[in-house]
Amino acid sequence: MALLATQVRAGGPNEICLTYANGQFEPKEPTVPADAPLTIRVKNMEGKAIEFESETLKIEKVIAANSEAVLNVRAMKSGRYEFYNDFNEKARGFVNVQ
Repeated sequence: MALLATQVRAGGPNEICLTYANGQFEPKEPTVPADAPLTIRVKNMEGKAIEFESETLKIEKVIAANSEAVLNVRAMKSGRYEFYNDFNEKARGFVNVQ
């Protein structure tokens, strides 16, 4: 339970805060509850834009350098949903929905 609390904080159990720095997302695999809408807050710490994308979450958003975006996602069933930076496809992570 302590691990879950460190990964999903900020606005509560249905908000994830991701940081993009040094070409990677942190945390790489946050966990959230199933069957509830989700807010993903992405903070881009890089000096260039990123494109946060996920086919399985059905979201795509360009985030300017040194800025932040808030993305709203529909309620999801249990599963593992991949996300990545479309400008650097090596930067990948997963949202674990339980």
